[in-house]
Amino acid sequence: MKGMQNALALDMVFAALADPTRRAILSMLLEDDMAVTDVAEPFEMSLAAISKHLGILGRAGLITQERRGRVTWCKLEPDALRDASIWMQSFGQFEAVNLDAFERFLKAELPDEG
Repeated sequence: MKGMQNALALDMVFAALADPTRRAILSMLLEDDMAVTDVAEPFEMSLAAISKHLGILGRAGLITQERRGRVTWCKLEPDALRDASIWMQSFGQFEAVNLDAFERFLKAELPDEG
């Protein structure tokens, strides 16, 4: 059962990271905690849309949100990436792929499709 829970958590992290807006938000939060309105500022979308992105990041455990007075603050939770990082490191033998060499390999190994 724990393996299924870990797989689900990993799925949620990767699903959250799949969106470029959410990756941009995480990059912004690397610097410091930010108010939701400040997070939303550089994006050409509604505050409601940003809130949905923040909700997905929160459910994946990548950020936390805290109410301070009238302002909701977002904080990066870098430990949430640990399991994803460990999972990706298991593929370490495939690191540093030279895409040009890979393309040459595919052309040599696969029959001409054209």
